[in-house]
Amino acid sequence: MKKTLSRYRLFLIMLLADLLLLCMSPELGRKAVSLSGNHLLQMLSVIPPIFLLLGLMDVWVPKETMTKYMGRGAGARGGVLAFLLGSLSAGPLYASFPVAAVFLKKGVSLTNVFIFIGAWSTTKVPMMLFEITQLGMKFALIRFGLNLAAIAAMAVIMEKTASKEEAASICETAIRRADGD
Repeated sequence: MKKTLSRYRLFLIMLLADLLLLCMSPELGRKAVSLSGNHLLQMLSVIPPIFLLLGLMDVWVPKETMTKYMGRGAGARGGVLAFLLGSLSAGPLYASFPVAAVFLKKGVSLTNVFIFIGAWSTTKVPMMLFEITQLGMKFALIRFGLNLAAIAAMAVIMEKTASKEEAASICETAIRRADGD
């Protein structure tokens, strides 16, 4: 019971805050409850398909394949693949974290996981198309190039500055969470 309460602590705090706000300021409270409900529905529409795809990937893609193409020895090929997977993915940033956890479980290098998350957060294909039509090709290509360089640099810096203990802790926590513990 204590573990369940700990796991849902933030949700319960937000629920309590919404209820308190509803009692103290009914109009503001209704807006807060409405926004919280909308965000919850949005999450519930995104997370189940992500988990379904992750389950299939976990079963169908062997660890050796992921390690070969995106592990430590994959080199630039792994970074390019991580970047493409992140850029072509759909959904909000919070949906990338379960994917990243499964990647770590499958032996993907920390650098490539950082590249994947960076690409997911900044280089979406639909956003690029919007920028080309609304802001021009030159702007879109400059932004894309700067994002690409920044993502690669930050991923390498983050892995190089993380101690072996920190990197191991990140991987262990992600694997534990991916396994549902």
